[in-house]
Amino acid sequence: MILQFGAGNFLRAFADWFIDEMNRDPATAVGTVVVVQSTGKSRADALNAAGGRYHVAIQGFQDGEVVDETVEVASIREALHADTQWDGVLSVGTDPELVAILSNTTEAGLALDEADVTLGGVPRSFPAKLLAVLMARYAAGLPGTWVIPCELVESNADRLRELVIEQAARWQVDPEILAWLQTDCQWANTLVDRIVPGPPKSHPLLGIDSLLLSAEPFAFWAVETSQPDQFPLKHPAIVTARDISPFTLRKVRLLNGAHSALVCKAPEYGIETVRECVEHPELGPWLERLLFEEIVPTLEGRCDDPAGFARAVLDRFRNPFLEHRLEAIALNHEAKVAVRLAPTLAEYRERFGKEPPLLASVLV
Repeated sequence: MILQFGAGNFLRAFADWFIDEMNRDPATAVGTVVVVQSTGKSRADALNAAGGRYHVAIQGFQDGEVVDETVEVASIREALHADTQWDGVLSVGTDPELVAILSNTTEAGLALDEADVTLGGVPRSFPAKLLAVLMARYAAGLPGTWVIPCELVESNADRLRELVIEQAARWQVDPEILAWLQTDCQWANTLVDRIVPGPPKSHPLLGIDSLLLSAEPFAFWAVETSQPDQFPLKHPAIVTARDISPFTLRKVRLLNGAHSALVCKAPEYGIETVRECVEHPELGPWLERLLFEEIVPTLEGRCDDPAGFARAVLDRFRNPFLEHRLEAIALNHEAKVAVRLAPTLAEYRERFGKEPPLLASVLV
């Protein structure tokens, strides 16, 4: 069983889709998911009305071919509303069959609330809710569980654990419980990667399945743990490692770096979307050369298969079902360039003793 904080589109088309695939094979099955919705209750009500079932339209470009298929996801058992069904949440947290707690409460959810002064009732913040669930599990004499945050924050589990410990100090939690939280519970940093734009623009199930989502074919989940053999979620697209920073580096430099490079280069061609860029007779080849001749060489030996990832990036950019506008990528452009492109420029110079011509043409 999985306890999941967050009922949003991303987890339903990412983690819950993964779990549904795992559950189809007895060798990797992990049980059903109980979702907790903390803001509002409409999504929880819709999930319960549908028996936890919904469809995901997998749409995009993969291995040189268009993918357009629809799968039913049936991994969710029920959805609970935190404010009115908190006892139910605690009951799931103290179930001996619980193997992990997942979350995606967004970056804003990784914060404490001054209202959580004392333990009792329904905590306000997500870290306080998580602490209350884990304390109930400890009180029941059960072993710790895996805590697997999916928020798009670097070192997300480390950050969440720090907040839980800070909340524990506010509640003056017993030192033995505090030690149990840090030794018996496994806190796994993650990198999640999949574009989930929401419902498809056109689909036969629109108006029939109110929970219908679309997602690109690409899905990748990197999990940082010192006990990879014990990690309960097994799937070909899930990678466990003692250090996931190389996967983060690969994504930032290739996927995000390519995005920001297009923001620099595309205006001279009057192009507005990512797909138009890769399909353009001049800009498309320019981007391929940038990836394979200038960015990939700086990553060789530092992360797994950067060239293969670059090929996947081009497939993702060709997705005919997505309209990824460059103006959205351009927000906070200078700060993004400093992280995504400038280090590649400096490292290329240092490694090869010369200027990378394509990158230099947009940065220097």
